[in-house]
Amino acid sequence: MTSPDAAQLYAVTEATWPPARRWRFGPWMIREGLGGGQRVSAATREDEFTASAISQAEQAMDQLGQPRLFMIRAGDEALDAELDARGYRIKDPVLQYTAAVDLLTLETPPPIATFAIWPPLAIMTELWAQGGIGPGRINVMSRVEGAKTAILSRQEDRAAGCAFVAVAGDVAMIHAIEVAERSRRQGAARNILRAAALWAGENGARHLSLIVTAANDAANALYSRMGMRPVGRYHYRIKNPD
Repeated sequence: MTSPDAAQLYAVTEATWPPARRWRFGPWMIREGLGGGQRVSAATREDEFTASAISQAEQAMDQLGQPRLFMIRAGDEALDAELDARGYRIKDPVLQYTAAVDLLTLETPPPIATFAIWPPLAIMTELWAQGGIGPGRINVMSRVEGAKTAILSRQEDRAAGCAFVAVAGDVAMIHAIEVAERSRRQGAARNILRAAALWAGENGARHLSLIVTAANDAANALYSRMGMRPVGRYHYRIKNPD
């Protein structure tokens, strides 16, 4: 069973956390995010570019009222250097993780510790809101096509955390993992990942993937302990308004 590589996970991310709208504009893919976060608002290079073409992408993002934001993936070294020269700063380096569903389901969450629920319950949207995951990101979840669900984790008869997971091909990706502050470091995140893997396997996926900022030491340590491995990385370049 071949694990997905970074390029495949770019596509899985796009399918399981889609922008409100996207279109080709010269060598760029322009995305309209409508408050759904950086991934759905960033421009990406889809073909060879010239320095002057960067202005095209900037104008398109300006017209959308979005920050001038580019996602820099493997192979984008020339674009990265050009944006750096133009005063764009690096923002949020991200790691892409994956693991086989079979590995993540060798252990399962305790009975009634997790539930797969769609649409999300009010308590789940409240938990997400506490972590800064507001209506714009909830709308991203709603427009995902295909198999999807939300995972609710419970501890001591209270909601402990939640996440969103969706399937693209044979890969599921988990997004928007949020654990209530009172429940952190008590196994809620681990239960969410295992429950997501169980649901993914039941819905045709062989791999579970996720993306996390490189600076999130606690999350990176947890994913590594659970047997997930990084297969790629990317970062953003953002231009602060003058």
